[in-house]
Amino acid sequence: MPVITVEASKTLSKETKKQLIKEASEVVAEELGVPIQAITMLIYENTPDNIGVGGKPVSGE
Repeated sequence: MPVITVEASKTLSKETKKQLIKEASEVVAEELGVPIQAITMLIYENTPDNIGVGGKPVSGE
């Protein structure tokens, strides 16, 4: 069973997550030749204080 893991900020809307799950699952199922029902996707949402880019938190603090 393939598992797709995405880590993102808590700014994703419910609709964006729904679309991401649908489209990513379709691509992985197609590329691996498995039924889409075999795909599990986990989305972990992080607060901006817990994300750093270029040595600085993206929250700006």
